[in-house]
Amino acid sequence: MPELPEVETVRRYLQNHLPGKSIQQIEIFLPRLIKNATSQQFAAALKNKKIKKVERRGKYLFLHIDGPQSLLIHLRMTGRLVYEEEPFSVLPRFNRIVFQLTQGRMLYGDVRTLGCLWLIPSVGLTGVKGYDTLGPDGTSPDFTAAYLRQKLKDTTRTIKSFLLDQTNVAGLGNIYVDEALFAARITPLRRCNRIGKETAVRLHDAVVRVLEEGIVHGGTTIRDFINGSGKEGQNQQNLCVYGREGRPCPVCGTKIVYIKLAGRGTHYCPHCQK
Repeated sequence: MPELPEVETVRRYLQNHLPGKSIQQIEIFLPRLIKNATSQQFAAALKNKKIKKVERRGKYLFLHIDGPQSLLIHLRMTGRLVYEEEPFSVLPRFNRIVFQLTQGRMLYGDVRTLGCLWLIPSVGLTGVKGYDTLGPDGTSPDFTAAYLRQKLKDTTRTIKSFLLDQTNVAGLGNIYVDEALFAARITPLRRCNRIGKETAVRLHDAVVRVLEEGIVHGGTTIRDFINGSGKEGQNQQNLCVYGREGRPCPVCGTKIVYIKLAGRGTHYCPHCQK
């Protein structure tokens, strides 16, 4: 699933190309991707409306539209949002929605069709539970070491499951949680209330660092992720533990272990992350 760095990479590209353009027409090939409106309602609400800006919170993209309703998108497992300038290429395979703009077009593609699009109020709560209950963004000033320490003290959950919970920290998924825990030298099996102040600070710094590095390298492409221009990310070349089961740890040489933790695949070094 695209995580904060991947979605931020898409946002930055779209923000450079979409504001000021109006949506002239919408072709919807898979109506069930729209979660709170019919295809007709969705198209009518956005047609002839101008895109003002593109924001991101956690793993969600928020396209602010000049009108009472805007567009919220979650890419889920294989969703992709691409902007094309004219002349257009052949419509890509697995494309599900086409937004024809005053200049160019925005394409929503999705192989596994698990993505979600919502019409939401342009101001105030969105009515989308997963969005309205998000914790502080993993790269925002609100995500501080003090905030993290306080949250950790109040739960006995494992640190892996805690970090995956979007109400605690928004934007983290399997890839960057595994990488942050490795960078902080914390086993994913550690109980949150057993993490001391110094370790919490180290973890906070590791989370911020791996997310920022992921953004710098254009996101991580394991299988499906492409950015807003249709190109793959490069951060997979910098991963230390994720997807490296059985391979040597880049620090100590111990074989990376893969386990299932709370139903999620987890990679870690049993020596560095004792």
